[in-house]
Amino acid sequence: MNKTELVEKIAAGAGLSKVDAKKALDATVAAIKDALKAGDKVQLVGFGTFSVTKRPAREGINPATKQKIKIAAKKVAKFKAGAELADAL
Repeated sequence: MNKTELVEKIAAGAGLSKVDAKKALDATVAAIKDALKAGDKVQLVGFGTFSVTKRPAREGINPATKQKIKIAAKKVAKFKAGAELADAL
C-alpha cells in the first residue's frame, strides 16, 4: 500500500474528503517525526511504539574493494509492534 492508497482508506473509513485525509496523515507523520527528532518516543496503544536508538560507530568492509572502512555512529528510527497489531497478523 502506498501513501495515495492509505489516504483513500483513511478518507473512506473516517468519512473525510481525500484532501482532509491527506492533511490528517501528513500532520500525524510530521508530529511523529518531530517527537523522534526531540528524542521522545511515540506510543500508540494497541498499534506500536516509535523510538530512536543509537547505533555505535563500527568497522565494516567495502564489498567492491575489500578494504576496511569506518562506519560512523548514527541515530535510527525503530518501530515495535503492539500486542493488538501483532495478534492481528
